[in-house]
Amino acid sequence: MKQSPILENLLLTLPAKADQHSPESELHISMKQEARKEIISLFPTSDDQQAVDFKPFGELIFPYHKMGAIDSLNLFDLDELIIFSFYWKNRNSYKRTLDVGANLGLHSIMMAKCGFEVQCYEPDPTHFKILTENLARNNCTAVKPFNCAASIKSGEMEFTRVLGNTTGSHLSGAKANPYGELERFKVQVVNIRPLMAEAQLIKMDVEGHEKDILLATEEADWENTDAMVEIQDENNAKAVYEHFNKMKVNLFPQKINWTQARTLDDMPTSYREGTLFISCKDKMPW
Repeated sequence: MKQSPILENLLLTLPAKADQHSPESELHISMKQEARKEIISLFPTSDDQQAVDFKPFGELIFPYHKMGAIDSLNLFDLDELIIFSFYWKNRNSYKRTLDVGANLGLHSIMMAKCGFEVQCYEPDPTHFKILTENLARNNCTAVKPFNCAASIKSGEMEFTRVLGNTTGSHLSGAKANPYGELERFKVQVVNIRPLMAEAQLIKMDVEGHEKDILLATEEADWENTDAMVEIQDENNAKAVYEHFNKMKVNLFPQKINWTQARTLDDMPTSYREGTLFISCKDKMPW
């Protein structure tokens, strides 16, 4: 079974290097290149369903898929590995988690391998089919998948599939100017706030809809819940910063090495600037 001691070492040592996780740091740049080489060698660009030993998480089966300009290897980019290392570091701290915007299910699988009970939400039926297949391949019985989006109320909404990059598909209106060839169709949505009450950790990658979700939350929603969130743009960054600045809820951007955001300039304005950790904690538990 193929394995990568380099990736294993990276995943285990990333928590100790949290003060250098900014995408602009020299260490991040070098680690990103090294990790990419290892991922390419570990996972073939074919429909290979052989397992790899993805230590420390264990055996992993994750066949290759194209999603327009993006492929499944991109789901192992360094910023994702950083989040995986956070899951592993905190595998005894969290019990129930949400994967909102689950894509092909990789985060859900990693969460399950940490011993978490996972509920995952993916509205695109094409992605959802692959997600459920990936969960089955990896015996992820602790993951409950739902073919719907999460929002601020339950019901039905229009979904925009971006054919040139289906990882950028989104609930219609979440992005001002979606690009390329598009498909639009209705999807089911579920109110996220009752779900938050049962989860200690949320991973949220909802392509712009994070503003609507986060602005609908109150301080009480965060008393026992943390979140790792991707912020879409400057408008969302400003709205999210101002919303949480009124509460005793702290923002820790990867952009500034997971220290507490003190000004709007500290906030990420796209995936290129890393993830945002939201918590009532005084510091991020690295």
